[in-house]
Amino acid sequence: MSNRRGSDQQPPHKKIMRTQTAGNLGESMLDSEVVPSSLVEIAPILRVANQVEGSNPRVAYLCRFYAFEKAHKLDPTSSGRGVRQFKTALLQRLERENDTTMQGKTISDAREMQRFYLDYYQKYIQALRDAADKADRAQLTKAYQTAAVLFEVLRAVNRTEAVEVDDEVLEAQTEVEEKNRIYVPYNILPLDPESEHQVIMRYPEIKATVLALRNTRGLPWPKGHKKRGNEDILDWLQAMFGFQKDNVANQREHLILLLANVHIRQFPKPDQQPKLDDMAVTDIMKKLFKNYKKWCKYLGRKSSLWLPTIQQEVQQRKLLYMGLYLLIWGEAANLRFMPECLCYIYHHMAFELYGMLAGSVSPMTGEHIKPAYGGENEAFLRKVVKPIYDTIAREAKMSKDGSSKHSQWRNYDDLNEYFWSADCFRLGWPMRADADFFCPSALGLRAEKDEVKKPLTGDRWIGKVNFVEIRSFWHIFRSFDRMWSFFILCLQAMIIIAWNGSGKLSSIFEGDVFKKVLSIFITSTILNFGQGREKSSPKDCVRALLIILLSLQTYSFISCP
Repeated sequence: MSNRRGSDQQPPHKKIMRTQTAGNLGESMLDSEVVPSSLVEIAPILRVANQVEGSNPRVAYLCRFYAFEKAHKLDPTSSGRGVRQFKTALLQRLERENDTTMQGKTISDAREMQRFYLDYYQKYIQALRDAADKADRAQLTKAYQTAAVLFEVLRAVNRTEAVEVDDEVLEAQTEVEEKNRIYVPYNILPLDPESEHQVIMRYPEIKATVLALRNTRGLPWPKGHKKRGNEDILDWLQAMFGFQKDNVANQREHLILLLANVHIRQFPKPDQQPKLDDMAVTDIMKKLFKNYKKWCKYLGRKSSLWLPTIQQEVQQRKLLYMGLYLLIWGEAANLRFMPECLCYIYHHMAFELYGMLAGSVSPMTGEHIKPAYGGENEAFLRKVVKPIYDTIAREAKMSKDGSSKHSQWRNYDDLNEYFWSADCFRLGWPMRADADFFCPSALGLRAEKDEVKKPLTGDRWIGKVNFVEIRSFWHIFRSFDRMWSFFILCLQAMIIIAWNGSGKLSSIFEGDVFKKVLSIFITSTILNFGQGREKSSPKDCVRALLIILLSLQTYSFISCP
């Protein structure tokens, strides 16, 4: 590998070159492992290089060289933002470190990598694994991840030098791969099979919640599913509805912490047995489905939260309903700005969940009810979230960064208001692609195509449910109508004072002038009547007419001698 290195040629000192500047900036950038977004895959390799540099600079050099090769494969033309500067800085550092790390070298790079890998495995992994105190899981997880990166570099170096990997190294790597699948990243709770010794997992509330979630008795798993150890109801929901793996892991921690926090605050304290308190489950369920139940009541629909008659299955069913809601929310992305849309999605998926657990038979197919969108990998994201998100993105494009008229495109509120009436169930489940919800507004399509001369057909503001803002220069009068009314009344009073009596301001206290000034109240009533407040009822019109008549009567009474 040393034959590939270029020679160190210093640029002339009379002019600072761009490559020199990039190299100086890149030194700190490489040390902090900050890489361009398009080269994020090489960040773990640079992190390992910085970690092992103190004990073996040559291995650190080989890691950086492998990172450079991988970066060049990811972006050969250096078209990404900051990629060219980063690769230039990394190459300059490799050229400087090549000669220093070659001094005193007695074996090949391949043998050096294998020797260092075995040494790291014995000193760190085996020492942490065989220690009496296994509470520091983070160090062991980090050691396995570092060993995996070292083996990746080792395999690349051996491929370059045509050297086979020793059997001892392969055996160690087999264990590392197995442990890396177990020691997955987590936020707060380590839920892998070897996490029972962790302090946080010893709390009785955590134990009780985890045990309740792992109650999968009676759940119909899909055909061909390979069961793993310690599967829970969220794994079953993933297999049936096709949620993302990382979303399931995040919402599993979320649900466990929610239930454990409520369970620990119960007073009087429940039994110390590892059993989740039913009151805690009911409390969380009420909070999660508060908006959903209001939505069902507003539309006059029954909720899909059906509970079994067998008391032993009630808690499992509640956990399934809560887990399904959290998994939908976890992958909703921008749909979270449309809460009633999420209620619509959950309403149908919860009904499917109830049908599967009850063993209901579809009248259309004659088979047991299955999810409309199947349990394929990432099926919920691709078939439910993406079509609605594409509609949002298309409408946002029609807005032209907010310069288009509000009547020509739909924002989050307009799309969400579609689910404010029972007509939203025309969308169906599975959702019909030709439904009005997925159709852009007619005005928006015409503006997008610049077909100004073609007449509009169909609904003028399709998708607009309630308020439609029409932008016009008349808004300056409508928005400040009170101010304009005040100016008109003041002008009327000033004209009356100026053309009657002495014309001085003090003449307002004269009897005849004061009577005429009172006519501004009649003008005010006429202005209020003519402004046409939105949604004016007939009662408001009658009230305005009565005010005008009474004002005229009062004025005529005052005018009598």
